Amino acid sequence: MVTPRRADSVTLDLASVLAHPDNGELAHVAGPEGGSWQEVTVDEHTAAGSGLLILSSPLPATTWQQDALVRRVHDRGFRALALPGASAAAPGAQKLAARLGVSLLAVARPYELARACWQLQQARDALTIDYVRKVAQAFEYPATDLADLLGHLCAAIGHGIALIDGRGAVQQSGGTLSQELHGAIEFSPWISVARYADEAAASVRVDSSTREGLRLVVFGTGIGDAQLRALSTVAEIMMPAVAARILIDELATVNDASASADLLRAFLELRGARDADVQTRMSERGWRTAGFHLGFQFSPRTRVDPIGLLRAVSHELASISVESRAALSGRSVLGWLSFSEAPSASQVETYVGALHAAHQHLRRTRDLALGIGSLQSGEGGLARSLSEATDAAKIATSRSSTGYLVRVDSLGLEQLLLAWTGNDTFLPAAESLLAPLLTEAPELLDTLAAYLDHESGIQATADALGLHRNTVSQRVQRAQELVGADLTSPETRLALHLACRAVLAPGS
Repeated sequence: MVTPRRADSVTLDLASVLAHPDNGELAHVAGPEGGSWQEVTVDEHTAAGSGLLILSSPLPATTWQQDALVRRVHDRGFRALALPGASAAAPGAQKLAARLGVSLLAVARPYELARACWQLQQARDALTIDYVRKVAQAFEYPATDLADLLGHLCAAIGHGIALIDGRGAVQQSGGTLSQELHGAIEFSPWISVARYADEAAASVRVDSSTREGLRLVVFGTGIGDAQLRALSTVAEIMMPAVAARILIDELATVNDASASADLLRAFLELRGARDADVQTRMSERGWRTAGFHLGFQFSPRTRVDPIGLLRAVSHELASISVESRAALSGRSVLGWLSFSEAPSASQVETYVGALHAAHQHLRRTRDLALGIGSLQSGEGGLARSLSEATDAAKIATSRSSTGYLVRVDSLGLEQLLLAWTGNDTFLPAAESLLAPLLTEAPELLDTLAAYLDHESGIQATADALGLHRNTVSQRVQRAQELVGADLTSPETRLALHLACRAVLAPGS
């Protein structure tokens, strides 16, 4: 039987047939990997023809019969042969097919291949209806989230599906949308088609009330014009379900982000103390506090959407091959990397480098600072590393010289604390603490600062200021009384030292 040839039939190419999701498991075996034809024949006994010959009988077992079949198909004018078992063709038969220019194809279900060819060549409406039917069946399966929905749709239509924005793929299933093909997609039209090399895509604008600039894309290689037109219609049909799923996931994300932020705040407020309820909630979320941790904080330097920032940071963390957690902390994203065993110094540097790379990538679209804490162990260590990351991020917001990135380990504790004293929170507190000296006895402030600079050494301070040691001793005692501080306490001396540095710094 020869498939009727109509006046409006189109040229059929091998690439588009291979790209058809219901091609009977067609696979190229030997001969030309390209080629096109206008006739498709399903007949074992036709005397002559052209184009593609589909046989329902399997490939002969003996090599001479295989060679004879390939030669007979060529002599009758066919340029391609598809039949069951062709993948087992002997090397000689494969070489003969290549030499004669016959594409040898293996197909598990010949009549399904014939139907696919008919759809592509003469029944484009039937092809569209077939895709739509499969999409309708996919909607019958409940999806847990957007990724699950895209997976169902991808499996149904047999092509890659992606949700994209102007920067690239937001989520995808069934393949990877290349940057070149993404660049060829027009974002203005409601529906658009694009091609790059052997890749093709049909896309539709996503009508979403929560996220703008999105498109739903169906893509793949070898897709012919008939398929592309059908897939444009299918993409338009799938879009409302995708938009609804985005809204559902967005609400779930907001609720989850709020709960995570509350839990992280409760954990940090404990300052290393244990609380059974907080521990239970952290365990339920999979937040492991045992092991070793490296805290980090991404802080916006300008106005941003916190949920969008959290989503973007989480996306970047997914590419780092270690357990990671992140949650909102005010407008910032605070998180940590966790290790079951202590990482080596070189491994720590590798992960710090990965966070740096994530920061660089995020800064292409957002003005962010990044603070990184030190490696700490256990529950108390996690709290310390997160606190360090928060302080480092505060400093990083004004450190253009370091690319708005500050790492505690690279600063050293004293440098970190001294840098922190310049912020808007510490300076007023320092001025309030030292107010009695600033207003009543400025010379006592200078003496106290020198005393603390010289590690509480009376003689060293006297030598530096050109004073008698008794004078220094009396002034320090008087300053201590006015401020109401106990200089025998290391913590008090550190606080006073930082306060003196802050208020005596140039420009303060």
